[in-house]
Amino acid sequence: MASGVHFLVAPEAANRLWGDSEKPVTTTKLLLRSMGYRDALIGGLLASAALRGKDTRGWFLASAGADAADLVGGLSVHSEMSRSQQVKGIGGAVLGIGVGLWGVTRKP
Repeated sequence: MASGVHFLVAPEAANRLWGDSEKPVTTTKLLLRSMGYRDALIGGLLASAALRGKDTRGWFLASAGADAADLVGGLSVHSEMSRSQQVKGIGGAVLGIGVGLWGVTRKP
């Protein structure tokens, strides 16, 4: 959820944090905000379910799925990314998938 909020509140700063030194163009800002909305929504609903004592496995699965989509997208441009972007972008997606799958295996 925090990552999503960061992309919504400060998309350029979030973009730099993930390894892009260039100032994003308008289309990139749109995609960053879209990813921010997605991650904030999934994270917020996951947190809400957890705080209410509800089953969170579906939200962990949604989170893993979103990160898997990010991984597939990142792999398609892997050769165009700097080493820092590869480590942060691809590594972050892999880590997110792992956390999501861990959450899916938890008992309700």
